[in-house]
Formats: sequence, C-alpha cells, structure tokens
Amino acid sequence: MTEPSVAELLRQVVAALPAGEVRTGQVEMAEVVAKALGSGGHVAVTAGTGTGKSLAYLVPAVDSHKRVVVATATKALQDQLANHDLPLVARGLGRPVKWAVLKGRSNYLCRQRLHEFERLGEQQRFDAPLDAAPDLPPDAEAFDAEPPDAGRGARPSGSARAIAARRIGEEVRRLAAWAESTGSGDRAELDFEPSIPAWSSVSVTADECPGARRCPSGGECFAEAARTKAAAADIVVVNLHLLGADLRCGGEVLPEHDALVIDEAHELEDILAASLGVDVSPGRLRALASAARGALLAAGRRAQRGDDTAPARAVEAVLGAAAGFEEMLADGEDHRLPPGLGGHIGEQVTLMVDRLERLSVELRRAAEASGGPEGGVGGQGGAGGSGRGDAAQRCLRALLGVDRCREELAACISAGRDEVVWVTGGTRPAMHSAPLDVSATMSAQVFSAMPVVMTSATLPPGLAARLGAASHSTAEIDVGSPFAYGAHGLLYCAVSLPDRRRPEAEAAIHDEIEALVLAAGGRTLALFTSRRAMTVAAEVLSGRLPWPVLVQGELPKAVLLEALSSQSAACLFATMSFWQGVDVPGPALTLVVIDRIPFPRPDDPLMAARREAAGRAGFQKVDLPRAATLLAQGAGRLIRTATDRGVVAVLDPRLAKASYGPTLVKALPPMRRTRDRAEAEAFLRGIHAEATGALSAS
Repeated sequence: MTEPSVAELLRQVVAALPAGEVRTGQVEMAEVVAKALGSGGHVAVTAGTGTGKSLAYLVPAVDSHKRVVVATATKALQDQLANHDLPLVARGLGRPVKWAVLKGRSNYLCRQRLHEFERLGEQQRFDAPLDAAPDLPPDAEAFDAEPPDAGRGARPSGSARAIAARRIGEEVRRLAAWAESTGSGDRAELDFEPSIPAWSSVSVTADECPGARRCPSGGECFAEAARTKAAAADIVVVNLHLLGADLRCGGEVLPEHDALVIDEAHELEDILAASLGVDVSPGRLRALASAARGALLAAGRRAQRGDDTAPARAVEAVLGAAAGFEEMLADGEDHRLPPGLGGHIGEQVTLMVDRLERLSVELRRAAEASGGPEGGVGGQGGAGGSGRGDAAQRCLRALLGVDRCREELAACISAGRDEVVWVTGGTRPAMHSAPLDVSATMSAQVFSAMPVVMTSATLPPGLAARLGAASHSTAEIDVGSPFAYGAHGLLYCAVSLPDRRRPEAEAAIHDEIEALVLAAGGRTLALFTSRRAMTVAAEVLSGRLPWPVLVQGELPKAVLLEALSSQSAACLFATMSFWQGVDVPGPALTLVVIDRIPFPRPDDPLMAARREAAGRAGFQKVDLPRAATLLAQGAGRLIRTATDRGVVAVLDPRLAKASYGPTLVKALPPMRRTRDRAEAEAFLRGIHAEATGALSAS
C-alpha cells in the first residue's frame, strides 16, 4: 500500500479545523520541509502571515519518524505548538505522537531549595539580616533598590527589609503548597505571578545547579523529570535561548535529536550571540556575594559584616569590587573595549577575578567541611537531605555561581578579535561580550550534524548561509501569504515631513499621527524607535485625541494588548518590544504607525564591530537587512487575518526617497503604496465607517 504524501497528510490534519482549508503555500512549505528532513539537507522558508507554517513543518516532522527539536523565539508560540498544533496533528494523523516542552532550569521549582526553606525556623527566615537570610534569592537586586531620596549604594532600612522578607516568605509558602499538587513544577502553571525574589528563592539557574547526582533532592527534581520526558518525545519544543545554552555547553542541555526546526529564525543570530556571550553586572556580583555569605553562615563560617575572618573578608572584597565596578561604569558611555581590555577597566576586571577566586576557595572549604562538594552531598533521595546537607548544597550552589562568573570575566580578558567586549553605563551598568560571528558554532554543531529547517514570516535573504549552512545543501524559498494585501492594505510614506534634524520635525510628526489616528477612529498601534519619542508623542497627543492613549510601561504588555483589542477605539504607543509577536486581529487595529526606519544605533558596539568586519559593505550587509526585517515585523502587526484591513504609515521620507528604499519596501507585505496622506485618511475613514455601521447594526 502506498504511503500517503505529506500533502495528503497535511490535508487530513487541516480538515479537523473549523472551515479548514489547505493553502498552496502551506503545501509547498510542507513538501520542501519533508524533502530536507528526508535528504539531510537544509531549507530556509519565508512564510508570510496566514500561511499556517507551524502545521507545514509539524506534519512532515512527525511523519519523518525522527526526533525533532522545534526552537521558537516566544513563549506564545511554544504554548500554541504544545497546546493546540501538536494535539491537532496527532488527531489528524490518527497516530500517537509524543511531544514535550523543555525550558531552562530556572523555570522549574527546585525541590532542594524548597526543602531548605521549609527546614528553616520562623525566626531565622524573617529576622536574619538580608544578606544572611538563606531563603532569599542570590539574584535579589530588588532588595538593593534605592528609595527615592537615597543616593547610589543606599540600602533599604532594616524595617523595610524585614517587611520585604516576610512578604517573600508568604509567597514562598504559596509556592510550597502548589508544589504538593503540581506534576511539572513549571512556573507557567501557576495561577498567580510570584515576585522575582520569591521565585528565585525556590529555583536555581543552570549556572548554580550541581546536577541530580550531587543533589539530595535529585530523585524528585522537576527539571530532571522534564529532561527525561523530553528524551522520550518525538517532538521537543524549546526556545531559542535554550538552543543557545545547548550550543554553549556542547550539546549537554537538549536531548539527542535528529533534526532541528527553527521558527522565528530572524531572531536567531542575536539570541545566539547573547547566549554564547557574557553579561556581568555589579548587581550580579552583589548577588553572588550575598548568596555566598548566607551559604558560609549556614556552614558555620563567620561571614557577617565586621567579622575579621577569611570568609567575611572574601565576601566583603567581592562587594567592594562590585561597588568599584559600578562607580567606574555608571557615568560612562557605552563603548567597546580593546582585546585584553587594558587600562583601568582591565585592572578592575582582573581585581574582580582575583576576589572571586578568593571567595571560591572559602566556599569550597565550607562545602567540603559540610559534606561536599564531591560524594558527600550527592544522592537520589527524596527527603531533601539534612541541615548539614543543606549547608553543603548552598555552598556548592554559591561556588558554582562564583566560578561561572569568574570564568566569564577571565574570558573577557582573553577575548580575541573574533569576539566583541563592551560596557554599558547609566542606571544598569554592565560588561558584555559576544561572538562577532556565530556561523562557526552553528556550522560545527548544527548544520554539519543534522537537517535544519529555518522559517519566519520575515526571513532575511541569505540568512542560512550567513549562519554557516553550506550553499550546496541549502534551499531557500518564499511561499508568500494567502492574504489579499493589495486590496486590504495600504502603505503610506509621509514624504512631506521635514528632516528629523530640523527643530520643527517633532511637532510635524505629532500632527501627522493625530491626523491619521482621527481618520482611523483610534484603533492605532504606534511603534517608536526610542522611548523618548514614544513618551513625548504620548504626552502631546493624549490631550488632543478623543480616545484613550495607552503607553508601554504603564501596564503589563498583556494587559495593554487586551485593552487595545477589547476597547471600541484605543491607541497604544510602544517601542521595540511591541514590533514583534503582537497579534491584534480584527477591527480593533486598523492603523500601524512607524515613526522611522529602525536602523541599528550607529554606536551599538556589537553592530559597529560587525560593520567593521564587513568593510565597505557594512551598511548593505549589517544595517540594511536588520532594518528591513524589523520594519517588516512592525508592518506585519496590521493584517493578521484574511478580513483585516488598514494602513501602515511610515513617518520617514527615506523609505520613498533614499536609494535603499526599494530594498526596504520589497521586504514589506505587498500592499498598495501611496505618498498622499489624503488617500490614506480616506481609506481609514472608509474602514472606520464600515466598522461603526456593523457595530450599530449588531
């Protein structure tokens, strides 16, 4: 009997959908994905909004009988795949399909940390000094937040700290009650949102975790259970950050797999660069010192402030280095550092490495004296160990965190010309590093090892090759979109606006936005390339528009989007985090305003290094593709269903006048184009009138 083709299988699955209809582009994509998975080659597929790309890669992935990892950029897509698309595929194919969602360790409750919390006495939990409180998280920068009248480095009063500790304790008790009923320990299953300090009190990062074999609670570990389930699954859904962590650790994070699908692949390069790089802030150093102090005290080592002991001196030395690091960076500008660092910054980083090494020695001694880190704290028991075992575990976790930070700082000192090291100043100073190019890692660990499918609604041309895929084994296709962009969408470029450098430009932009929003009857998402531009526009226009003006930062993102979707007419002003992953279908959104072409900042250290590496082609190879992709993502917020209509207004005359304009326009959905604001206003008024009439009729 002939096996059904992937197109036939796709039709089986789509038939289970209400008014399900297989689209031409969806079939084309499914067929090229099936070919890549079968041949061991790679394919990069641009699949516009409405294609149904998740089913187009899931059906051939399941049919391949390979273990496939699907990596996405957003939690929303992970949830869609696990809770909707994969069950649909299993029902449609009429066969058992095993899938699992795997997340980073910090997403799961840590049984060991919870056991440690529960064994603490009430007095020790809430009345101990903050740095000594064992239940407080190692990354609780929130406790070092400055009150409004405090200077840099000021700390909350003792009473405020005690209140904060009690509040965390109450939250942790709720988490402990939840731990008795949850089967996964996954934070996403909670029916309340714990504070960062509370969740950090009962979770661990990958850098801290000693592993199940060296943990008394290893046998009941939620994170290990998730890994075990993923190892037995046919399809494993992860995010791009976890994929980056796997590459950083040489393949030790994800289960063994035969193929990889990368959805939202336009974000892959930046996320991998961040995952393979370093990020060290003064706050991280303080958090490590705080965790070390609590661990040393639990192990019976005097480490309180004022103690003249080696453990106390080691903790204070790291805190002093953190303060010096913060002071050095706080008033400076973002800038790249030379290889080897050198100068004052090099001396400071070398000092931090030395002081972390001293703290590491003290933690290792304390861990060994408490029964670890080798052998004495291991085991697969479910009781969470003893008080002595708790002390050893805390020392071991602190030791791992300290050693990881020390290694990262040392790597910054020894970074070569294929890496970029830079510092950021201001209110959140830090030192960062990232590989200049991730293609070598991707080529060695991914493209040479398995077939890879890359897809996105806005996939930059040549991305697979730039990331290390061999051209002879890589296909690149664009299957388009089923939406009637030409009839339903209008791209308006405000060519008459003055040059941004002229003093009258800002007021002219506000007038332009006002006229367009009035024509649309509200129903606007205004996207800005800077927070300042967003804030000023919102302040000016909130008093001139008859509808609510919602502003990013005033409420959580989900609440803002719900307000935009549910209100009859509202405007939402936002910055970069709303350019992607925002889905407001229907008449609630008929106008997307983009204040300017989103080119990378000229002073961004990583982008500047990539431009230099590209030489004279820097703008064409670095700036233009990134701007085109992000502009297309922003424009893609408008038409989300086959019946959506509206205008994308770009308030940057360069889109129509600059020599690179056609490249940018080509990346956008194929809407009709105009330079005439009156035409855009008329189109918007027509949509508004129809929507108002339909609402009145209902």
